[in-house]
Amino acid sequence: MQVVSISSLKGGVGKTSVTTGLASAALAAGIPTLVVDLDPHADASTAMGVQPDGQLDIGRMLKSPRRARLGDNVVPSGWLKRTSANGAPAPVLDVAVGSAYTGIYDRPDLGRRDLRRLSHVLATADNYELVLVDCPPSLNGLTRMAWSASDKVTLVAEPGLFSVAGTERTMRAIQLFRQEFAPGLSPAGIIANRVRSGSSEHAFRLAEMQTMFGKLLLTPHIPEQANWQQIQGAAHAVHHWPGDSAKNSSALYDALLQNLLSAGDDSQGRAKR
Repeated sequence: MQVVSISSLKGGVGKTSVTTGLASAALAAGIPTLVVDLDPHADASTAMGVQPDGQLDIGRMLKSPRRARLGDNVVPSGWLKRTSANGAPAPVLDVAVGSAYTGIYDRPDLGRRDLRRLSHVLATADNYELVLVDCPPSLNGLTRMAWSASDKVTLVAEPGLFSVAGTERTMRAIQLFRQEFAPGLSPAGIIANRVRSGSSEHAFRLAEMQTMFGKLLLTPHIPEQANWQQIQGAAHAVHHWPGDSAKNSSALYDALLQNLLSAGDDSQGRAKR
């Protein structure tokens, strides 16, 4: 099982869109996947068409992590209703539903014990090959809790001045966090999102990011997609949405997922939780 945190320091860069795009690619590839919606806004839960029916949200699982029964409280994604099995084994795409309750942990002063809460919740997640953690756009407690539980961290950035600068600061924060709390954590790379092909500014910033981050800048880059809000609002996987634009985006996320899962594999693996 690989646990990957999807993080950003700056809001509005499409972090949740990238998380759901990768989840859609994992579903299409038949990879049993869990999405942990750790952002108090719970946008990933909305985009994946889930509503708890008596299950605990992730915030309440974090409250009593050693007693939380993850398998009893995850919710199958609403996307599965649109997936044709054709006699194949049923696909697995579950969501640990987000809620505003997680906000009580989004503080800068969490101690080591609190930072292990998500690790304890995920200790029984043995039936998944991939766990994607959608983090809030900050470096406070929830993001650091996610990093403590993760094998890899992936950063999402737009090719703009402030986003690139924020990504550089976040990379430094990851290095410091590794030294103090998680020596096995590896940066899986940086995903450039909402790239406009005709923008000279975006072309300049992408070249700048390539110089700054080298192989950590993952490919392919994700272009700006006009109908992405419509796809998420309808609670569809991008792989299920009609039209050439969605088809092209699906192919990009398929390639990006494979590159993401192979990134950092030469690093020392984390101890089994």
